[in-house]
Formats: sequence, structure tokens, C-alpha cells
Amino acid sequence: MILDIARLLLFPALMAFAAASDLFTMTISNRVSLALTAGFLVLALLSGMGLYDILSHIGAGAAVLTVTFACFAFGWVGGGDAKVAAAAALWFGFGHLLNYLVYASLFGGALTLLLLQFRQWPLPFGLAGQAWLARLHAKESGIPYGIALAIGALMIYPETEWIKAVDLTHLAMH
Repeated sequence: MILDIARLLLFPALMAFAAASDLFTMTISNRVSLALTAGFLVLALLSGMGLYDILSHIGAGAAVLTVTFACFAFGWVGGGDAKVAAAAALWFGFGHLLNYLVYASLFGGALTLLLLQFRQWPLPFGLAGQAWLARLHAKESGIPYGIALAIGALMIYPETEWIKAVDLTHLAMH
């Protein structure tokens, strides 16, 4: 039962935290990516995932880390975004990776367009005192892409083996 609760909550909670952190501070702590990585390894082992599958998931995470760090080097994404995307890829493996990347890209594009439009309007006086909102509104600020990464991840996660393995009848009985 505890394993099922961890499958249901750990990944979604950490991704939601990454999104909120990026929204309010424009940063995602390394601790989030480390917690996602450690959570994957612990749940994979406790769930009985085979070595080949674990290595395949690690390969998906490494592939995304390689690409996203190249994007980071060009200044296209933040370092926290790169690490969170790779940690999410670790959970999805190659089986769900393409869907995740498509969703994250689509939501990222929509978020970018919305923020560019938002930044064209003056910030109402009553809201200008909110530091996080002023930072989000500033034209020189980046895009908190962690939001798109999290939304994309939360769209795909219910389709994964992590959720399919949850025994809902056992949870409902308690």
C-alpha cells in the first residue's frame, strides 16, 4: 500500500513543486532533480523493475540530459529546467519519452506566447508590488519552462506503468 501511495504521489508532487518554484522564483533547486532521481531508483527497485529496464530508463534520462545541457549551453533553457526534464525522462523511459517531449514542447510554446503577450501589457499597480509577478512580467526575464515540463509530465504520467501498477482496489478498502 505504501508503494502504491508513493507511485501515485511522489512524481506528481515533485513535478508540481518544480513548476511552482519556477513560477515564483525562476529557479528549480537541484534538490528537486535529485529527489526525482532517488525516488525513481527506490521505486524501481521496490517495484521489482528489472536491470535492463532500469538501465533503459537511465539511458532515456541521460539522452535528455545531453540534449538539454546543450540547450542550456546555448542559453535556450535554464539549468534547472534541463535537470528536471532529464529526471522526468528517467521516470518515463523511452516508452513514453516522445509523448512527454511533445507535450512539454507544446505547453512550453503556449506558455511562451502567453508570457510574451502578458509582458506587453502594463502590470496593474496593485500587482506590481508582488516580486514574483514583477519578475515574471519583466521583458528581460526568461520563461519558467519548468511549468511546461511539469504539465507535460502530469499529462503523460497516468499512462505509465507506474500508475498501471497501482492496486486501486486495495487502496479503496482502507
